Amino acid sequence: MEHYTSMLAKPIQSYRPYWAKRFGVATILPTSREEMDALGWDSCDIILVTGDAYIDHPSFGMALVGRLLEAQGFRVGIIAQPEWQDASAFKALGAPNLYFGITAGNMDSMVNRYTADRKIRSDDAYTPDAAANKRPDRAVLVYSQRCREAYPKVPLVIGSIEASLRRIAHYDYWSDKVRRSILVDSKADILLYGNAERALVELSHRIAKGEPVSEIQDIRGTAFMRKSLPEGWDEIESTKLDRPGKVDAPIDPYEMKMGKGDASCATDEGKANADLPEGTKPIAIVPSLRVKKLKADRSKQVVRLPAYEDVLQDPVLYAHASRVLHLEANPGNARALVQKHGDREVWLNPPPIPLTTKEMDFVYDLPYARKPHPIYKNAKIPAWEMIRFSVNIMRGCFGGCTFCSITEHEGRIIQSRSEESILKEVEEIRDKVEGFTGVISDLGGPTANMYRIACKSETIEKACRKLSCVYPDVCENLNTDHSALIQLYRKARNLKGIKKILIGSGLRYDLAVKSPEYVKELVQHHVGGYLKIAPEHSEENVLSKMMKPGMGAYDEFKAMFEKFSAEAGKKQYLIPYFIAAHPGTTDEDMLNLALWLKRYNFRLDQVQNFTPTPMAMATAMYHSGKNPLRKVTASSEGVAVPKAGGVRKLHKAFIRYHDPANWPILREALKKMGRADLIGPGKRQLVPAFQPAVIGAIRQSDGSSFQPKAKQSARRSAGRMPKAFNDMKNAARPARKSKTSY
Repeated sequence: MEHYTSMLAKPIQSYRPYWAKRFGVATILPTSREEMDALGWDSCDIILVTGDAYIDHPSFGMALVGRLLEAQGFRVGIIAQPEWQDASAFKALGAPNLYFGITAGNMDSMVNRYTADRKIRSDDAYTPDAAANKRPDRAVLVYSQRCREAYPKVPLVIGSIEASLRRIAHYDYWSDKVRRSILVDSKADILLYGNAERALVELSHRIAKGEPVSEIQDIRGTAFMRKSLPEGWDEIESTKLDRPGKVDAPIDPYEMKMGKGDASCATDEGKANADLPEGTKPIAIVPSLRVKKLKADRSKQVVRLPAYEDVLQDPVLYAHASRVLHLEANPGNARALVQKHGDREVWLNPPPIPLTTKEMDFVYDLPYARKPHPIYKNAKIPAWEMIRFSVNIMRGCFGGCTFCSITEHEGRIIQSRSEESILKEVEEIRDKVEGFTGVISDLGGPTANMYRIACKSETIEKACRKLSCVYPDVCENLNTDHSALIQLYRKARNLKGIKKILIGSGLRYDLAVKSPEYVKELVQHHVGGYLKIAPEHSEENVLSKMMKPGMGAYDEFKAMFEKFSAEAGKKQYLIPYFIAAHPGTTDEDMLNLALWLKRYNFRLDQVQNFTPTPMAMATAMYHSGKNPLRKVTASSEGVAVPKAGGVRKLHKAFIRYHDPANWPILREALKKMGRADLIGPGKRQLVPAFQPAVIGAIRQSDGSSFQPKAKQSARRSAGRMPKAFNDMKNAARPARKSKTSY
């Protein structure tokens, strides 16, 4: 990460504070006029609007952003979970002097409000007492509209994970169509994507100096609208960079070896139209094409993505655009992107320069109250309860899993805090957080064990275009030394008043096995009976579409886990997570996974069905039926996509093969698959031939419904796992640890 300091990004703590710094630091940022009056404010400079309850803790984006802006001297107010039916709630603090900052919250509002089956959720982890319906669908759009109604002349700045993942034309699972960039639909003045501290600080100071937001178009990590391209820029068509025909390898700027089985990307022009969906326009294939060599000054190059109107109609072009966007994601070599929407252009500047360790410390050492705002009184906020005793030690993820939005939002470059800053926060939790019993629930982040891990070479890191540092294997240029993390664990657990340090973040086990000393340290001191890991699937066919390691890495880690647990005299369990209905998955793949689960006697209560989130590469697979991990053409590799509700239900049922409620649908499927031999009482068979009388009302294939109480009784009779496993059933797949997503 420190390599990027050579890019001469201005440190976020080096700006001259705004004049309002004289008002000092607020105990907690104001949410009402009365609170503003108590601080002596006549107005706010910046008002942040969020879909989450306001919790003054660095794991919650609005608190982190608010405190960061306060440290720059600005008076910051927060409007949390406003009533959105009219504009009155958005006038609560008056008009901000500089701008409204708008976010849906730590989660995408559609993911927050709907299940993977598009059913509305009955609770919201980011709301007092988990109350539902406290935020609208597509919250950024709704909040933007209401802010415009309240104060038409005040600039709108949008950000957070919802805006970040919708910065270009994107497939929307909930409406089942390709939608325009959120920048177009929100009518915001500027969009900040990724972790936006650097862009936010610069933008705020420039607006404060009187610079019109419409003229601020040179900040990395921002997107905005413009009518035409500026002079002096070299425009490159994305289809010429990633041409869907045979490309000479030495001059292909997008060459990316994927490991074993990587076939030539040459296409047979005669078959080019064979697999096209009806109404799809093929990309023209130009034989004997010479790709123009890239100019040295990449800062004046812009890559043109296919227009919104084109990707709306052509799934192949959509997958191509997704691939190019992901390949232009390294801050060291990414170029600007542009995509036409009607008669206007959505322009994306290159990604932000990651924060240095010193800057990360500055952000996390700000004077957070470390508790919810007093207006919530004694209400329970589940997301807060989950992270109140945990510490974020890093951000970013170089795993590149195609279904996950962490890499797409936070980037592949790991940004780590210093050991001193982390230990200081542990001591603050010990001394200041009510109810602390001596147990830190997590020292982690997006991934438990990527702290201070980076590329060995600055030159290679800046030039690299790989989508993952650990797929298909751990890159030979990646420094896998876990010693800094081991040392951190040891120092943290030896602090006075600390009884236990648990690791709750997901572990990248294929990386962990590179450091047996780390695995030993983790297993013998930081596992509370069970450890969650995510193989996601057992079949190579599916894992290759996820960019996840094969089960060999799981087996290697499992052997280490069991060995070190035994040495410590502890009985501990691995809890694997799996995804059903991921693109590339067939019924046979799910059957094989079910047989794997039965062989190892895993009985999982909660199963994650694949949810196509905006901008994810797996979402491009879902929408297009193509694989954007390789060059996308009309005749390139197709991907099986389990879209139909019945198929998704079946795939989920395979993972929960032990639940009698699923036996009817599984028996029916096994017969159709010619695997009736798996129906019966044998140890090698998947489901019994009988249906227990106690669940006679269980949902059958004709759609009739089951009785919940009977279903519960049947589950109890279906067998039990060891106590440690059962104890975590209710915690399996909980709301993910709150990340700083803004």
